[in-house]
Amino acid sequence: MFDLLSGGLLGSIFGGLFRLAPEVLKFLDKGNERAHELNMFRLQTDLEKMRGEFRVEEKYVDYSITQLDAIKEAFREQSETAKSAGWFVSAISALVRPGITWCLFGMYAAVKVCAIYMAILSDAPWHEVLTSNWNENDFSLFMMVVSFYFIGRPIEKYQKS
Repeated sequence: MFDLLSGGLLGSIFGGLFRLAPEVLKFLDKGNERAHELNMFRLQTDLEKMRGEFRVEEKYVDYSITQLDAIKEAFREQSETAKSAGWFVSAISALVRPGITWCLFGMYAAVKVCAIYMAILSDAPWHEVLTSNWNENDFSLFMMVVSFYFIGRPIEKYQKS
């Protein structure tokens, strides 16, 4: 009897275990499947983020090209206007920027000279007056002007030829 009972009991236990095994494997696999789906979602969002950044850069390039085209058109129209206006008007138009530059430089130099003069009138030592009147802001302004006129413009002329 015990053999009959144990045989049926063992068969039932193994049958139940084998029937539950696929369900247990499915349950364990769901965790892996969810992790895989989460990883795929992260990769997809990263891809969409990169696509968005590429679209922004593309729009920026399009905008820059449009700006350059507008500047080119403005220069072309200015050139045509200067040619049709005659040499005198063209010469005056060409002197506007340098004229403004020289006026601003003259005002800057006048302010510096007046500051030195007033400091010397107050009986300050001349070496302290000069060192306190010329600071890092003056030096940076000086270097900007020098680099524009003596470095930037020759390079532009060289690139045009």
